[in-house]
Amino acid sequence: MSIGSFARNAAPGPMSEINTTPLVDVMLVLLVILLVTAPLLDQAVKIELPRATASPVDSRPETVRITLGADGQLFWNGERTDAVSLAIRLGDAAAHSPPPELHLAADRSTAYEHVARTLGAVRKAGLARLRFVTRPGEGHAASH
Repeated sequence: MSIGSFARNAAPGPMSEINTTPLVDVMLVLLVILLVTAPLLDQAVKIELPRATASPVDSRPETVRITLGADGQLFWNGERTDAVSLAIRLGDAAAHSPPPELHLAADRSTAYEHVARTLGAVRKAGLARLRFVTRPGEGHAASH
């Protein structure tokens, strides 16, 4: 039984299909009209923006490298310092906007006590951006 036929005894004939070519033609014409007219449309509200001059903002914070030697020696960007001076420098650094990013490099044989003290001083100063400096390892396959 064909879809377009109501008679039960009608011979099955070819089902007529909807011709979509005119529909596609109309849609393409509308699309071309839209693409041509869209750049010509102006905003509804005409405004004149004020002029201002400003220096570009450097969003990258300063980087400070704190180094701990094997015997607990402290270095601030390569300059030797002690725990009291480190606390003062960390406090001064925390006052900057934006606060610096700290890179902590400790010798592999440094006692954890020295690392913990340094981390405590960083936390007490209120600095949050801290990274540990490490050397890339050999990989797990070489250790087996």
